[in-house]
Amino acid sequence: MKSDAIAVGIAGILFGLIAGWVIGSQQSGRRVQPPPSQAAAPAQSNTPTPALLDDTKVTAYKSVAEREPTNAKPRIELGNLYFDAERYDEAIKWYGEAVKLDPRDPNVSTDLGVSYYYTNQPDRALEQFNQSLKVDPKHLKTILNVGVVKAFGKQDLEGAEAAWQQVITLAPASPEGQAAKRALDSLRTAHPTGGSTTKPGA
Repeated sequence: MKSDAIAVGIAGILFGLIAGWVIGSQQSGRRVQPPPSQAAAPAQSNTPTPALLDDTKVTAYKSVAEREPTNAKPRIELGNLYFDAERYDEAIKWYGEAVKLDPRDPNVSTDLGVSYYYTNQPDRALEQFNQSLKVDPKHLKTILNVGVVKAFGKQDLEGAEAAWQQVITLAPASPEGQAAKRALDSLRTAHPTGGSTTKPGA
């Protein structure tokens, strides 16, 4: 994660926890997504322990994937298993195959983008998020993650602010809207002039 350029401004504990929740909650439909207040509660450790890879499930889903080359579901499940185990390169492989088979699923497309982000490929992450938003322009988790990647991966604080504000406008009472509000509040506290900074390469 290339956060050095904005470490002073937005590497606060609260903001970091919010960002972790945003990225980590993307796997919709298979894990319970805690509200930001619960995500920020643990004080003992800011880094959750990755799930152990279930080799039995991996073998089973790979077997189904081999037998059913046009079925996206076992590939999604393999991506989820590797993502939870923080083996993002392998998650990319399986999410990528799933997206090729079913390009109309914004959740899987965004999971692929998040995996790119975790392998230090913020530009590819943002490109993938753009694909998700072509399918569903109001996909809250995608827009929320756009803000995270712009803030931490691209040091584009203005772009992050715009993304989070869009989430709040679309669904202020949703868990994503509340997370975006907390992130914006932290950003504005750290950068009261509006978050403008010199962008990389400028």
